[in-house]
Amino acid sequence: MSFICDMCGECCRNLKLSPIYAELDDGTGKCRYLDANRCSIYNDRPLICRVDDAYEAYFKDVMSKDEYYQENYRTCEYLKNRRD
Repeated sequence: MSFICDMCGECCRNLKLSPIYAELDDGTGKCRYLDANRCSIYNDRPLICRVDDAYEAYFKDVMSKDEYYQENYRTCEYLKNRRD
């Protein structure tokens, strides 16, 4: 089982909502590596951008993988429906 991403790019356009992504922010809240809804460094993206690997590194002792995925999906939906 792995996280299913629909590649909408909303997480990469809303970095300003979380300080953990500050080093990726291009100054506008968007990831500096986002290029037309795609990550230009996808194969080498940071650990925090890799949902499954981030779970193993940071969250496996705190919540189940299902809970972690559900939280990520909820955040995804929030970002898709968010209006500035």
